[in-house]
Amino acid sequence: MDVTVCLPKVLGNTEVHGVLARIASSAGTRRRLVSVSFLLLSLPVSGAGAGVAVVVSAKSAVTHLTPQQVSDIYLGKVDAFPGGGSATPIDQSEGRAIRDEFYATVLNKSAAQVAAYWAKVIFTGEGTPPRTLGNSAAVKQAVAGDPNAIGYIDDAAVDGSVRIVLATRPK
Repeated sequence: MDVTVCLPKVLGNTEVHGVLARIASSAGTRRRLVSVSFLLLSLPVSGAGAGVAVVVSAKSAVTHLTPQQVSDIYLGKVDAFPGGGSATPIDQSEGRAIRDEFYATVLNKSAAQVAAYWAKVIFTGEGTPPRTLGNSAAVKQAVAGDPNAIGYIDDAAVDGSVRIVLATRPK
């Protein structure tokens, strides 16, 4: 599955045509070329393979978290990282695709389920939802400057200012 997801990123249009031409000349059959063409055309291209990177500051002592640990932090069930030190989750704005992907892959919930969960928690006075920022760039900047912060960003936005503690692929 990873190969099919990464193929459009690895090969540009010119290279895909070159690969198809080599397949056609070496195989000598039009049928195989058509089959390979349909396979390549069926691959997702726009935004394909964009994963979610759960990140902490490069200055943080945290090096790895499980999906359950991240879920517990984001749902306010714990307020500290497993090794100690407070954890301050940062969410992304409602309606962003990365937010929906994070909720689905890490929290195993839809955006509506997370909203309902927080409505109940707020109503009962048991907690407050994570602070929300507008996009991956804003989250990365906030996380980079705070060793207690944890956020999620598009994996393509990761740089030396943050450390990936959990990486996911789209479902």
